[in-house]
Order: sequence, then C-alpha cells, then structure tokens
Amino acid sequence: MIALADVRKSYPGGVTALDGVSLTVGAGELVAIVGPSGSGKSTMLHLIGTLDRPSGGTVEIAGQVVGTMSDAGLSRLRATTIGFVFQQFHLAAGVPALDNVADGLLYAGVRRAARLRKAASALERVGLGHRLDHKPHQLSGGERQRVALARALARDPRILLLDEPLSALDAHTKATVRAELRELLRELQLPTLLVTHDFEDAAVLAQQVGVVVDGRLVQIDTPQALVAAPANPFVASLTGANLIEGIARMRGDLTEVALDDGTTIYSTNPATGRVGVVIYPWEITVSDKNPVDSALNHLSGSITSLVTVDNRVRVQIGQLTAETSLGSAQRLDLREGGRVVASFKATATRLLPLP
Repeated sequence: MIALADVRKSYPGGVTALDGVSLTVGAGELVAIVGPSGSGKSTMLHLIGTLDRPSGGTVEIAGQVVGTMSDAGLSRLRATTIGFVFQQFHLAAGVPALDNVADGLLYAGVRRAARLRKAASALERVGLGHRLDHKPHQLSGGERQRVALARALARDPRILLLDEPLSALDAHTKATVRAELRELLRELQLPTLLVTHDFEDAAVLAQQVGVVVDGRLVQIDTPQALVAAPANPFVASLTGANLIEGIARMRGDLTEVALDDGTTIYSTNPATGRVGVVIYPWEITVSDKNPVDSALNHLSGSITSLVTVDNRVRVQIGQLTAETSLGSAQRLDLREGGRVVASFKATATRLLPLP
C-alpha cells in the first residue's frame, strides 16, 4: 500500500511544492496524478520513491513510514520494494536489453546468474523475450518503454511508480503502447501511482485520477466523475472541456448566461454572478444551418481550424471546440473559413462559480 497523510514539502527560499496532500493507493489499485508543470506531482512521486524526504506529514510504503528511516534503510527499501519507471527510461546505450534489466538488480544484492534469470523472466513477462540481445537503438519507443518496465518488475516490487511513462513516445506509437500498458498493469495487481500531464493517458490507465494544482490535491475521483462534476474550472479544462466566462442570472427554471462577447446561452444549473461555462466537445453538434432540435443553445461562427484524430474531427468555432465524426465532417463539407452553427443542450452546459 501507498499512503500519504498531510504531506508537505518545502524548499529553501519559501518554495512550497506540496501543501498537505493525503492519498491512499491500495492493493491492486492504479491511481494517476495529473497536473500542469510545476504543480507538485513529480515531487510527490519522488517522496514516495524515497528520492527525497517530506518536510511534514507521513509517507508510508508497504507498511513502513519512510520519513524517519536512515539513509541506509531508504536505500534498501528503494532497491527491494519500489519499482520505478522514469520518464526518459534511463536505459544504458549500447547495452543489450537483458543487461539493462539485470543491472537494475545490482543494489539488491542479487548475484549475476540470478540477475540474468530474473531479467530474462521480466522481459518475457512484458513480451520482449525475443529481444534480449537488442540494444536501445535497435528497439522501438514502445519496446524501450517495456524494457524500463521490465527493469522495475525484475526486483519483484511491492509498489510501482510510473513517471510520465508515455511522454517519450510519438503519437502513432502512444495509443498502442497505452493499451498494452493498461492490460499489463491490470495483470500485475500492484499498488501503482502514475504521474502525467495528459488526462487521456490517466483516464485510460487509472481507476482513480487525482488533480494537483499548486501543491494541493484539489480533486480525486474516477475519470468519469471528474468529467461529469469537475470541482473547479481548472479541472474542467484539464479533462478536455471548453471553458468560457459570463454573467449568470436566473430566468425561471433556467439560468441565462451573458457571455463576454455579448452572446446569451442557457443552462439547467442554477447560478448567479460570474461563472465559468463548461461544455465538452462531444456534446456540441455542428451543422451548416440552424437546426430544429431540442437544443436551446445555437452559436454561429466561422471555422478557424480542423484537426482529424483517428475517425474524429475537432472543429474550432470561435471560443468553442466541437467534436464530430469524420463522416459528418465530410458530409457537411467542413473547411476552414466556412460558416457553421454549434448547438448544445442546456443540460450539457455546466456552470462553475468564478472568484
């Protein structure tokens, strides 16, 4: 188990990296921590990985409180209990995969013959039993990532830490490796903490996703719950929502929101005063004329960009990004500069208070 209780980390000069973070990752759980650069997510990972010590609170790893352990005790814990996959993989150039994995056992006191056996077994486990003699430059990005994971698993860890495990991969490779990693992590059933800046990676891989901002854990829940009920505008934006601002006032059963550009839209969320308006791209319908439907909100504008991702097309219309199928985009003959109408329901228009 991984357990953090009111963990704080400060550095000289008054810099606070973590401010009272509490978090538990139980057996078989995979929790992802998401946040912008400098939010404190890597600091959290380093504290759990015993690469640093907390300034306050407690960090517990597999039943041991690490803040009071000696340096020698931390070194033993790191070598025998924690599997750590670093962002850039840290594989030795010119060294075969087998030796890259085996060398990770040097500080665990394992003899060379046993190291090689465990390394070969770990590589087999991640599907690289046929790549033992291949050096990093002979492996694909996804294969290098699996070698780094095998090195972490070879020591039979009791917890697993993943630092941006997919960020070093190109977009074409990433989706495939993400799916493979998801299945492997589910088979391992280890308490696993992953940090990433990419909410999509977190949502695919993890059962729970925590959002860290300015050293604080502002929300933790399932990916679906974060999308359905973001705690604040930042969480909404992180999960892929459109976020625009306006002034809300009640109009009977609906809330009328006057946007900053003078447009008026409606929501079923009650609110007054300044609000952030949250609409997800997949809840916006794009058409070439004002549709006759149940949606109360219809905003017209010119298309400023079109981006195709797999079989979906992201359409930028003024302040809004909509998402439609490739077939619909072709049928509507969508193109930059073309005029379209973006429609969305009042029930899909979430309102969050702004300071």
